[in-house]
Amino acid sequence: MKILIAGCGQVGQTLAQELSAEGHDLTLMDSDPQVLEMGMERYDVIAIQGNCASMQTLHAANVEMADLLIACTGSDELNLLCCMTAHAINPHLHTIARIRNHEYVEQTYRMRDTFALSMIFNPEQQAAQEIERLLRFPGFLKRDSFAKGRVEIVELRVDADSRLCNVPLSALNAIVKCKVLVCTVLREGQAITPDGRFVLHAGDRIFVTAPSENLALLLKNLGIVQHKIRNVMVVGGGTLCYYLANLLQNSSIGMTVIEADRARCVELASAFPRVEVICGDAREQSLLESEGISSADALIALTGLDELNLLISLYGQSCRIPQTVTRLENLTETGITRDLTLGSVICPRRLCCNSIVRYVRAMQNQEGAAVAVHSIADGQAEALEFVVDEHTLHCGEPLRKLKLKKNVLLAAITSGGKTEIPSGDSTFAIGDSVVVVETSDDVILQLNDIFA
Repeated sequence: MKILIAGCGQVGQTLAQELSAEGHDLTLMDSDPQVLEMGMERYDVIAIQGNCASMQTLHAANVEMADLLIACTGSDELNLLCCMTAHAINPHLHTIARIRNHEYVEQTYRMRDTFALSMIFNPEQQAAQEIERLLRFPGFLKRDSFAKGRVEIVELRVDADSRLCNVPLSALNAIVKCKVLVCTVLREGQAITPDGRFVLHAGDRIFVTAPSENLALLLKNLGIVQHKIRNVMVVGGGTLCYYLANLLQNSSIGMTVIEADRARCVELASAFPRVEVICGDAREQSLLESEGISSADALIALTGLDELNLLISLYGQSCRIPQTVTRLENLTETGITRDLTLGSVICPRRLCCNSIVRYVRAMQNQEGAAVAVHSIADGQAEALEFVVDEHTLHCGEPLRKLKLKKNVLLAAITSGGKTEIPSGDSTFAIGDSVVVVETSDDVILQLNDIFA
């Protein structure tokens, strides 16, 4: 497909990386020639310099022949105008816009036809929802949901004193006393699709597929103590913090925010009277201690600086805070953080890119496209959910008779509201939901693509 990306910042660069790898014809638009040059050096793309919302720039990018426009500049208003203008030139164009300002979110959704929007995405709002889910199940580093919340893939770290350390996967169910499946292991930065003989080592990060009702039992039988989250300390009062406060304001969780900008503190305190807002520099140890960091149940580092978030989370770990969540935008790609004990790591741009990639694949393959796409194992594996339809091969056949492509795993089947971790005798039928995990280089657009 021919795809235009307006805005070559962090989100635009990540989308260029993902979509160019899948073979799409990409054109990047931005007013900054330096970021365009960087994009051209890294990816197989065409670059157009100019105002993304002007007809002149859009015509230069050949918008008349485009299938999709993704507007992800740093300005919500520019993104909306870009989509409206492009759609006026090409009425058949699909448009996706990034909208971050909470004042625009509801009205943009209601007026999406007026703005000619096919889809809206909000990285900070998606990240806030992910953090809120992690706070409900402290103990997991990451959670991804499938089959309307009936199936989850959760991330755990194997520590030296873990009950899983030096245990072969064939003995896993005897330890956790419920049916789960380790679908991927991240060892020394390398994603592995394990079999039953695979032995877990200290330092491994494992991605476990389980029915949602088994999550509490999984933690209990692994000896992972669940500390109920009652008070949270958040460092950084930006847009992500705003969305998180909005989610937590009616819960039983108390929230303290430390923010350096006084005007922003006043804004947060006015919007959320139940939130305690502290104006100060979180780099000062005395401030963190005076505000009770050691008694917090969770520490969430959400500043705009990866290095500061990293430092704060490491300090939180030294204070033995039960749960830490670290926002990282760039350092996740360097490998520097691989061996650090940071707790959960959130990357907003990665979360939203998963949704956009799913939309693009659905455009390519309108029948049988994935209904959910999640990137796991530091982007080295994908977990996808498909709904079995009349075109799906091998319906009703036992899985032991099927031959799947290399590094592809069928992780869960949901039928009639019941979820099973599949065995060789399992089958799927029309209407079932199937979760697939793959670490191959092949792009899986529909369920039939998993078969060899």
